[in-house]
Amino acid sequence: MEYWQIVVLFISCIAGGISVFFLKSDNSKNLKLILSFSGAYLFGITVLHLIPDIYHQDDKFIGLFVLGGFLFQILLEQFSEGIEHGHMHHHKHGHEVFPLGIMLSLSLHAFLEGMPLAEGHQHELLWGIALHHIPAAFALCSLMLESGRKRATVIWVLVIFALMSPLGFIASNLIGNGTTGGISEYFDRIMAVVIGIFLHISTTILFESGVEHHFNRKKLIAVIGGMIIAVSSLFLH
Repeated sequence: MEYWQIVVLFISCIAGGISVFFLKSDNSKNLKLILSFSGAYLFGITVLHLIPDIYHQDDKFIGLFVLGGFLFQILLEQFSEGIEHGHMHHHKHGHEVFPLGIMLSLSLHAFLEGMPLAEGHQHELLWGIALHHIPAAFALCSLMLESGRKRATVIWVLVIFALMSPLGFIASNLIGNGTTGGISEYFDRIMAVVIGIFLHISTTILFESGVEHHFNRKKLIAVIGGMIIAVSSLFLH
């Protein structure tokens, strides 16, 4: 296990969340471009690397787990309100209860997202997930501040969220190495669920447009850039 990857995952999330104290939540165009870039990159890596890998085994049910992951992400978003896409919902009713459902679903999403990093495509996936977490952490902290939480509480929540993908990475290593009681034989199916989640997240980002639904040149360049880097990774192995 390369521990520097855990540091990258943690720091990227912390940086995205802390930036909410210095930037206005309504002035997040650069974060949206990062989200578009990472969405395109994740989609490319999923199609070019992760999907071919799980279909190497003769498992006729593997596609069902991909669909299951896709549907599971839809379920998670009923609680997370799309924060993993960088969505920021503005609530106008003062001091609200702690958004526990959002936090739990977002943490589970991040945990699962870190799992494929143990399967040999760490360097391709690592930067896409790290970039993807920047706007997600920004949106989470914006929601916390908007609901009347103190800065100390927001920072604690951010740290917990930032730990989820590294924990998923570590758990995935344990499963892949067979040190958790032989669960490694089901690893491809676990990865299939994660792939379904990646497909939902990335396609949602790619198909979403601005409120005006007009052509956005910068977003198009970000998406094409993410795709080009994902494709170029094919020739670097």
